[in-house]
Amino acid sequence: MAASAFTDSQQQQLLQLARQAIASDLGEADAPAESSDDPELNHPGASFVTLKIDHQLRGCIGTLEAHQPLHLDVIHNARAAAFSDPRFAPLSKPELNQIHIDISVLTDPEPLPPITEEQLLATLRPGIDGLILKEGARRATFLPSVWESLSQPEDFVRELKRKAGLPANYWSDSIRCDIYQAHCFSET
Repeated sequence: MAASAFTDSQQQQLLQLARQAIASDLGEADAPAESSDDPELNHPGASFVTLKIDHQLRGCIGTLEAHQPLHLDVIHNARAAAFSDPRFAPLSKPELNQIHIDISVLTDPEPLPPITEEQLLATLRPGIDGLILKEGARRATFLPSVWESLSQPEDFVRELKRKAGLPANYWSDSIRCDIYQAHCFSET
C-alpha cells in the first residue's frame, strides 16, 4: 500500500493500536489484536512511532524496511518507543495520559547513486524527503518531520552525520544514501 493511501479510519486504527500496545504493557489495557480486520493493514509496512510529552520528544523507534504486517510493525515500534528507546527511561504509568503519538509510514527507501555532498544537498526536498546515511557500519536516518527543526539541507545532513557518529564536516566517496517519504499522522 502506498504510504499516502491511508484512510482516516486506517490512521485511527493504527493510532489506537499504538496506544493500546503501550497501555497493555503498563497493565492498563488488554493486548492489541495480532491481526487486523483491514486487509490493507496486514500488508508489510515500515513505520516509526514517535512519542511526545508537551511537544518534547519522549521516544522514537521504527523500521526502515517492511518485514512484517504494518499493524504489527506499529505495535512493535510503539512498545519500543515507550520502553526501549535508549535515550529515555521507560515510560511510566503517569506519563501514559500525557503522551501524544505520531506515526510515520515509510515508502520503500530508494538508493541514490554515489554522489558528492553538494549533489545530495541539491537533491533533498525539505519537508518531503527522509534520508538514510550509511558509512561502513554506521547508519542513521532522519524522518521527513525532522525538517520542522532543521529546515536547511546543510543543517539536516550535518546533524544526520553527527547522529551516525561521524564528524559534521565529514564526507567520503564511500557514503551511501537512501531517500524515502513518509505519510505522517498523529493523535488529535
